[in-house]
Amino acid sequence: MNKHDTFYITTPIYYVNDVPHIGHAYTTVAADVLARYWRLRERDVFFLTGLDEHGQKVQQAAAKAGIDPQAHCDRLAPQFTNLWQRLNISNNAFIRTTDKPHQAVVQRYLQDLYDK
Repeated sequence: MNKHDTFYITTPIYYVNDVPHIGHAYTTVAADVLARYWRLRERDVFFLTGLDEHGQKVQQAAAKAGIDPQAHCDRLAPQFTNLWQRLNISNNAFIRTTDKPHQAVVQRYLQDLYDK
């Protein structure tokens, strides 16, 4: 592995069907430890985390709360980002699968796959 190659680390992209819990924190802290280790070894690191805002569990949680799935996600997403700040997580990016840039990239890759 070339020292100048980027080392990519990601957590699972968490379902946002409820507030963050110890499992989310544990996994994110473990990924953060790896990111910090490789940075100390002078590697270029890109550390990604985020939320999967699609799926049946998210839809069911929103329905149970009596709100739209997007409103449900918008209400819970800050709880994840605030927790990562409190834990001093060193991620480079935080994605939400409903973000327009994320959707554009997924559409592009799916179109490429379809075209092939």
